[in-house]
Amino acid sequence: MSDLKPVRRALLSVTDKAGVVEFASVLAGLGVELVSTGGTAKALRNAGLAVRDVAELTGFPEMLDGRVKTLHPGVHGGILHRRDQPEHVSAIAEHGIAPIDMVIVNLYAFEKTAAREGVSTSELIESIDIGGPSMLRSAAKNFADVAVVSNAADYQALTEELQANGGQLSLETRWRLARAAFATTAAYDSAIATTLEGLPADSSVAMSASGLPPVLRISATLKNPLRYGENPHQAASVYTDGSEKGIANAQQLQGKELSFNNLVDLDACWSMVSEFDQTAVVIVKHTNPCGVGLGATVENAYTRALEADPVSAFGGVIGVNHVVDGPAAIEMAKLFVEAIVAPDFTPDALAALSAKKSLRVLRIKPIAPARVLKQISGGFLLQDEDRASVTSQTITCPTARKPNSDEIAALLFAWKVCKHVKSNAIVYARLQEGFGQTIGIGAGQMSRVDAARFGAMKAALPLNGTVAASDAFFPFPDGLEAIANAGATAIIQPGGSVRDPEVIAAADRLGVAMAFTGIRHFRHG
Repeated sequence: MSDLKPVRRALLSVTDKAGVVEFASVLAGLGVELVSTGGTAKALRNAGLAVRDVAELTGFPEMLDGRVKTLHPGVHGGILHRRDQPEHVSAIAEHGIAPIDMVIVNLYAFEKTAAREGVSTSELIESIDIGGPSMLRSAAKNFADVAVVSNAADYQALTEELQANGGQLSLETRWRLARAAFATTAAYDSAIATTLEGLPADSSVAMSASGLPPVLRISATLKNPLRYGENPHQAASVYTDGSEKGIANAQQLQGKELSFNNLVDLDACWSMVSEFDQTAVVIVKHTNPCGVGLGATVENAYTRALEADPVSAFGGVIGVNHVVDGPAAIEMAKLFVEAIVAPDFTPDALAALSAKKSLRVLRIKPIAPARVLKQISGGFLLQDEDRASVTSQTITCPTARKPNSDEIAALLFAWKVCKHVKSNAIVYARLQEGFGQTIGIGAGQMSRVDAARFGAMKAALPLNGTVAASDAFFPFPDGLEAIANAGATAIIQPGGSVRDPEVIAAADRLGVAMAFTGIRHFRHG
């Protein structure tokens, strides 16, 4: 017995109408009767398609400002009855209920509403979809007979299968669609529960962006399995939040399959390069930057990033915060790197990179994560994203010599880089023709003095006249002394140590200008 089931009647009710007219036209061309609600019905009729209103099936008009449209036995009986049960078939016939073989639904954009600044509790409540999830769950439960479409990305594949099978869909497809629908409703409910946690019932009170949820709910959809994890003996997969933004959802334009380590490095790289408004290029190796450069063009910025540590750059990943053009791509193609990520690439850039067949090239839609989640044994850690920043107006200078304007610009650049380097971290940097450039990066050392010495050791360019940034305060003068001995003339650090007077005295003795930020930037993982 074939597992193919015909689609004779489809119910369409979508918030996101992208592609729905085209898909509905395919269904109509296969003889499928279209039933729809409100705005979806209007869009289909405007396209010249014949559509029945849901009210014709239920015998009731849409009510309560659209709160009640499809919550009726005329809809759910048509979806949920089992075609292999004579009693079910007789029951819907007795009550004049028409079978529904396909449900095409996407939900009110609750998360988009929640992301709006100043949205009130009452607005959030009104953006909660009730009928949509109910129809998705009904259709998914009855996947043996009904196809449920919760994602517009499925329209094309379904079109091909329906046309190939004379308007029928396989059990395998219906089961896949059902699982996707249950995942959709689970993620939707999770988003609602997480957003509403701790909010007041008073609809006049605007939503607050502060505060962590008392219950942490995590929902993500499998995007694809990976060949392995950090090492070949570890299984791994990548999951997506469905936002179409960020590294997990970046569009791969060419190259080999992305690995676990590629994704981790690319995420670190993109997070760092996004710190800058000026054109910036970051080269990352093992989640730490080995070179960061700013420039008037992407090519200039890349050249500065590369010359800071060309040895470590080999086999790394590159992040760019502007569109990559042809000249920059030609230079990047000369170096062996695993991947390049940027908001976009010009056609001539893609042509230049296409010669490197294995090179992974990714186009990303930027995202600013609000929270950072880490798993530990027995639970999770959740924290706000580190978005703290400093300016020339917020820093203080406790030393006798004050940094000059060029030193301040270089210090602020080094401070941004240092924020993304594993602790303990020391970053040496300079201005070149007015643009920031890293010179040496001491990352992940157990001792701050060692970080200062390691950063100096890594420098491929002269250290004399550079500045340095430290992600945390100096507990003793020895770290500052190591930096000054390397050739730096100014240092930026949080301050706040009980030995600050000793460190300031050492800076004055060495003629080093020092700035305090009052902010620490530890990065432990």
